[in-house]
Amino acid sequence: ITMAATRNVMRAVRVFEFGGPEVLKLQSDVLIPSPKENQVLIKVHACGVNPVETYIRSGTYARKPALPYTPGSDVAGVIESVGEQVTAFKKGDRVFTIATISGGYADYALAAADSVFPLSGKLDFKQGAAVGIPYFTAYRALFQKGRAKAGECVLVHGASGGVGIATCQIARACGLKVLGTAGTKEGMNTVLKNGAHQVFNHREANYLDQIKEHTGMEGVDIIIEMLSNINLAADLQLLAYAGRVMVVGSRGPIEINPRDTMSKESSIIGVSLFLATEEERHECATAVLNGILAGWLKPTVGSEYPLEKVVSAHEDIIHGSGARGKMVLV
Repeated sequence: ITMAATRNVMRAVRVFEFGGPEVLKLQSDVLIPSPKENQVLIKVHACGVNPVETYIRSGTYARKPALPYTPGSDVAGVIESVGEQVTAFKKGDRVFTIATISGGYADYALAAADSVFPLSGKLDFKQGAAVGIPYFTAYRALFQKGRAKAGECVLVHGASGGVGIATCQIARACGLKVLGTAGTKEGMNTVLKNGAHQVFNHREANYLDQIKEHTGMEGVDIIIEMLSNINLAADLQLLAYAGRVMVVGSRGPIEINPRDTMSKESSIIGVSLFLATEEERHECATAVLNGILAGWLKPTVGSEYPLEKVVSAHEDIIHGSGARGKMVLV
C-alpha cells in the first residue's frame, strides 16, 4: 500500500507567503497532477530560473498568483501523459515549454498543449530549459514591439544573461549590428561568442562614452534594456533619431527627463511576454524552432542548481556577480 501511495507524489517547491528567497519551500509529498483536456504532464529534467520569478515571489509584481503556488515556467523534459484531445504529443516525446499550469520547480509539471513545443535532438534538456521565456521575449522585444530591421544597430544592455544572449543570437542572425554590455571578462567573452560585434564593460565608469564613440554621431536604433531603473536616462542619450528603448527588465523607479525623448522623437516601449496573443506566440515559436533547426539558436547554460538549492538560485540571480548564460534548476 505504501508503494502505491508514494508513487503519485513528487518533490515541488511551494510558496505559501510572498517574501524573500527563504519563502521557497521544497516539499516531497506534493500530489502529481493529472492532465485534463488539452493539457500534458511533463517529467521535468530541467527548469529555467527567470528574474521575473523572484519579483512574483516577493509580491512586488503586477501579477500575483494565488497562494500557495509553485514557481517556474521554462521547463524541458519528457511527456509523461496527455489529456483528452491532445494529438500533437505522446508519452516519451522530448519537449520544452514557455508556461506551466502547475509550476516548473518540480519533478512533474502540467502545461497547456499549446504552450509546449518539440525539443530538437540538437539541444539537451538544460538548453531546452533556456529557450522559452528568454528567446520568445527577445524575439518579441526586437520585432513584435521594437520593429527591428536588418541593418539597424541594437545595443543589448546586460547581454550575458538568458534574454541577453537570446537577443544577440537572434539580432545577429537577422542582419542587425549587435553591441552588448556585460560586467565581467567572462560575461563579455560569452556575449562576443553569441553574436555581438562589439562588447563593453558596464562596470567601467566611462563605458557610455565608449559606446557613443563607437557609434559616432549615429547612435543606436534599438536598446534592449534589462535594468531600466538604473539605465533608462542614460539610454535616451545613446539613441539615434527615432530610436527606441525596449524595457525588458526593471527593479524599481527612475527619474528621466521627457525632453530627452522629444529631441530625437524616441520611444520607450514596455515588453511583456505574458501579454502576447496566441498569434504572436505562434510567430515567436516559428522563429525560434527555425533558429534551432538552422543551428544558430544555441542557448548558453550558466549556473546549475539542484532543486534543493532553489533559495541560493533566487539569491544569486539578483545579487550574483554577473550572468554568463541562463540559470537552470536540474
